[in-house]
Amino acid sequence: MRSHLLLDLLFPPKCPFCGALDVHGVCSKCEKALPRMETALREGAPYGKCAVPLKYEGAVREAILRFKFRGGQSAAEGLGMLLAQCAAEELGGEFDIVTWAPVSEKRRRERGYDQAELLARAAAKCWDTRPERLLKKLRDNPPQSGLGAAERRGNVLGIYGAAQPDKIKDARVLLIDDIVTTGSTLGECVRVLKESGAQSVVCACVASATTQTHKER
Repeated sequence: MRSHLLLDLLFPPKCPFCGALDVHGVCSKCEKALPRMETALREGAPYGKCAVPLKYEGAVREAILRFKFRGGQSAAEGLGMLLAQCAAEELGGEFDIVTWAPVSEKRRRERGYDQAELLARAAAKCWDTRPERLLKKLRDNPPQSGLGAAERRGNVLGIYGAAQPDKIKDARVLLIDDIVTTGSTLGECVRVLKESGAQSVVCACVASATTQTHKER
């Protein structure tokens, strides 16, 4: 308890969207104004199922950009709580281990952290557990932003490998990332996990950059 109080004094918790201080999670004002997905469960190729609470627009887009590129690690708690709530509602009972889609070691060094790992840790904390590093990125690749759907698929082929095959075998995995667009990154991670022996894989992201409300083909 004392360690939590000390951390709150040194790094005051704040809303990831408006920056209001002394807020664990999301402030009530932002909670009401967030752009919610009409349907929080996306289904289809190439990833299967993905729980997504928010649209990637407005304050959500700005919060995620700060989180990823501007040292906004403190946003992980609020974003992770939103993700955890959505995953529990849409995918409850479908997973028993949590992991994330990792960045490359190069990008981790540049940023000082892996944003998907922080999200996974924050989400898993809501369930009194910890995520496992089941995947590793084998090489750095160009950013997915700005690429078309076919280019996105080609950009991620073969860039992930299994980090702990013994923990993957027969596991029911929840795979976490920050944003889903075409699903190419999630799909490649799902493929590696299943080929490494996972019984099943479901996904969860904070936001969707597209607004499909039907099964994607």
